[in-house]
Amino acid sequence: MTATGTYTPNPGAAPLPRMIGAQAALETRMLLRNGEQLLLTVVIPALLLVLFSGVDIVDTGAGKAVDFLAPGILALAVMSTAFTGQAIATGFERRYGVLKRLASSPLPRWGLMTAKTLSVLVTEVLQVALLTAIAFALGWSPHGNPAAVLLLLVLGTAAFSGLGLLMAGTLKAEATLAAANLVFLLLLVGGGVIVPLDKFPPVAQDVLALLPVTALSDGLRDVLQHGAGLPWGDLGILTVWAVVGLAAAGRFFRWE
Repeated sequence: MTATGTYTPNPGAAPLPRMIGAQAALETRMLLRNGEQLLLTVVIPALLLVLFSGVDIVDTGAGKAVDFLAPGILALAVMSTAFTGQAIATGFERRYGVLKRLASSPLPRWGLMTAKTLSVLVTEVLQVALLTAIAFALGWSPHGNPAAVLLLLVLGTAAFSGLGLLMAGTLKAEATLAAANLVFLLLLVGGGVIVPLDKFPPVAQDVLALLPVTALSDGLRDVLQHGAGLPWGDLGILTVWAVVGLAAAGRFFRWE
């Protein structure tokens, strides 16, 4: 005989780590299946790296062009995923009521944002691996401390994620789409990613140096190209952007 209560239903939510992991896996699969996102996060950075390393279009100073370009393209990849891609995807999820429905599920709101962050990190790992392989094939010779590179990438991700979520949570989806792409293009040109900052007027250099993509590009370049230690100035700029961006996103983000 079967004991009493053997088949009694026992409904309840899955453990929180499992819910976050499942949501992060779903977010990652959705991103990797989206052709527009792949174009933004993988194809464009890879093409820019190959093009500007092989064709003498921009004067990158002494040494191989790829040694200057690779750190900047890595910074661009972080921005494309953590800021542009995340802002656009989250903005349209908010418009279509996806965030509202997910917020009413057993997964807490902070758990959903954690899952989105994990998805961004997984995507960035794939980006960095691909772009590093391409850069090595082009003759890249990096130097410096890997721990300093990791710290810069983490702080850069935090800064861009906060700004992306702030934009997605306060603007309409169409406005987010336009603004995120415009910011991406402007920072691609003026953020020290491909064009060295010393090509701009001195006054503009002082302003552009405070941008998160510039701090990330310069910090990675100092470490990987010049073999410097921790670039404290760039780390400080990224930390300020991360704290301000994440705090503002937490304060002003609207779920519907």
